[in-house]
Amino acid sequence: MAAPDLSEKDLDVTGLAVRLRAVTKTYDNGVTALGPLDLDVAEGEFISLLGPSGCGKSTALRLIAGLSIPSEGTVILSHRANRADGRHPIGFVFQEPTLMPWASVRENVRLPLKLAHAAATDADRIEQALAQVGLADFADAYPRELSGGMKMRVSLARALVTDPDILLLDEPFAALDEITRFRLNNDLLELWRKLHKTVIFVTHSVFESVYLSQRVLVMTARPGRLASEFRIATVEPRGEEFRTSAEYAGYCREVSSALAPSYSGQRGA
Repeated sequence: MAAPDLSEKDLDVTGLAVRLRAVTKTYDNGVTALGPLDLDVAEGEFISLLGPSGCGKSTALRLIAGLSIPSEGTVILSHRANRADGRHPIGFVFQEPTLMPWASVRENVRLPLKLAHAAATDADRIEQALAQVGLADFADAYPRELSGGMKMRVSLARALVTDPDILLLDEPFAALDEITRFRLNNDLLELWRKLHKTVIFVTHSVFESVYLSQRVLVMTARPGRLASEFRIATVEPRGEEFRTSAEYAGYCREVSSALAPSYSGQRGA
């Protein structure tokens, strides 16, 4: 289908990492999963997409990553993301770690570099990525020897090893226990502050979205559109003090209230 007419303003992505304009996704069975969706994400911003199952959150990530093509509309990445150094502009962390069980942690993290035919000298990048997620001492371990949280750290290291500008995370902590999830939330925030990546995070958890994000974007039931937006303006860096504060509880109430109509209008999820 034809792309929408884009103005000069639409094409100008100065200061942005991602811009979506009138994006929809309709599958071969006729189901429209997403859109139309307009979205701007600033460079270095941390946003969460929140909404009911089947509302197109994961579909939006796949469209941004180039793993799927929009039925209508346009996905634009910033010029900075069109890198000439051979490194991938996007890192993707899926809900399941999807590790190769026969390969060590080091070899699992090496996989994106192999696929990109990177130089052997990039071994330093593997060690750096493992150190960034706290797994430097587990490089020679195998997935069967790791906890669920450690497996997800490997998946995160694999996404970081190509030094992407944009990090996409699709409910990466959903299957973890609460203590592990809280710890990984904190570690992810610390990485974001240190590495200055643009992060787009998909979650079903109001509490997780408020704790992590600068902006929480609430989506409608399928086909997913943006229903409301919340800017989480609080003192940085965040930590347990914020998680237990009245301010945090207030934001969670506001986001939950905005999310309720999405669930009441959900069909076939």
